[in-house]
Amino acid sequence: MSGKVSRADWIHFAPSLTPRSVDLLYADPPFNTGKAKSGTRGHTAKYHDSWPTTASYIAWLRERLVATLPALKPTASVLLHVDYRTSHHVRLLLDDLLGPDRFVNHLIWTYGLGGSSPRSFARKHDDILFYCLDPKKYYFKPPRVPATSRRMHGQTKKATDVIDIPSLNNMATERTGYPTQKPLALLELLIEACSPPGGAVLDPCCGSGTTLVAAAKLGRRPIGCDRSSAAVRTAKRRLASNQSWK
Repeated sequence: MSGKVSRADWIHFAPSLTPRSVDLLYADPPFNTGKAKSGTRGHTAKYHDSWPTTASYIAWLRERLVATLPALKPTASVLLHVDYRTSHHVRLLLDDLLGPDRFVNHLIWTYGLGGSSPRSFARKHDDILFYCLDPKKYYFKPPRVPATSRRMHGQTKKATDVIDIPSLNNMATERTGYPTQKPLALLELLIEACSPPGGAVLDPCCGSGTTLVAAAKLGRRPIGCDRSSAAVRTAKRRLASNQSWK
């Protein structure tokens, strides 16, 4: 599928999109962790991840979502990938921009790896907020996952709103060294469920390009941008090595 990857800030890239052309907006923006994120394995990528207040972070995100909404088809969906720091604020933002009746799911991606704390339960999940533009028209194909019960051994079942896919460990073959890289299996599940075959999938914080690679593999049209030249190089390299990318 044809598509494009650009080096640009989301806010500057959004106006270049054709109106009513995007079937799925998936964004995994900075989480406002208060720290800069740097790559590993010699990857030069580094990005800012700190805002003075939560309100300023939400204002930053609001501006970009507002700029992107004209590019979404009436049948489109929005997936925003956030975490415990801001998920409740982002849900209120989406309620305000789209309407609370456009809410579809609050997905939990549970990934297992990571540290623990002596002062709290170990944090082992991210939040993915799923909204649609039209409750009667948005595309959705229920994903199926392997059944875990003895009675259904070897069969599949419909996925729940808790998605259990391991995060990438340091030895994973798909790891690029880009910070906060998400596993291909997660994006494949989300894209296949939430965008039609041949549809356009937009990731305006594309990072290492996982969303774009998953979209291309599934016969969707990948569109992405990132402020980082290192991120864009990585995304383009991964797409070029994928036989689905033409």
